[in-house]
Amino acid sequence: MPTKTEDKGSVAQPAEKMQHLSELVVFQDLSPREMEELNRITTMSTVPRGRVFYRPEEPGEVLFILKEGRVQLYRISPEGKKLVIATLGPHTLFGEMALLGTRMHNTFAEAIEDCLILVMSRTDLERLILNRPQVALRILDITGKRLREAEERLENMAFKGIPARLASLLLRVAEEQQSETITGLTHQDLAESVGTYRETATQVLNDLKGQGLIEIGRKRITILDRERLAVVAES
Repeated sequence: MPTKTEDKGSVAQPAEKMQHLSELVVFQDLSPREMEELNRITTMSTVPRGRVFYRPEEPGEVLFILKEGRVQLYRISPEGKKLVIATLGPHTLFGEMALLGTRMHNTFAEAIEDCLILVMSRTDLERLILNRPQVALRILDITGKRLREAEERLENMAFKGIPARLASLLLRVAEEQQSETITGLTHQDLAESVGTYRETATQVLNDLKGQGLIEIGRKRITILDRERLAVVAES
């Protein structure tokens, strides 16, 4: 994938892009001159909700940094079943495995909300890290958090039933959104995130509703009893 993403969405103006760059934790403490160079070598674009902006056949090795919105990374099985690998929120990196010589093989990236995304080539990122090692430490910190979340999801998939997986997911998303009311996720999204079918997810959600643990609205789920939902998540 080329480092320019003009065809993926509208591009931020230079002053706006510099402001967003300066707000990113991963680039804190860079000098004004380094920030100017960063501004020159990166592209920041808005990507509308529903746009798939990375596909498995994309050839480039790039780092994405999500500034605003949410992105879903997923794979499609040979049978056409979708498996969500991760749902990412603001200030999250993805594509960083290019630094280890690994691309996002077989992975799609889709904006599930309107997004503001920074794109940097692997070569430019390596040059920046050589000059500013603290950038690498911040990238490792963010990547480590994602790996811990992935390990938790794998453990849930291996050892827990669907109710526990869904309860864990609801609690985690509520924490990420910093609200007891979760928005923007359909029953299909939830099903694909825990490795089941929509009908099964809907039935489990209705069971949780019947127990008074959650309330269900259109693309909105409100947690009514966090403590009891946490018990389900650990069952």
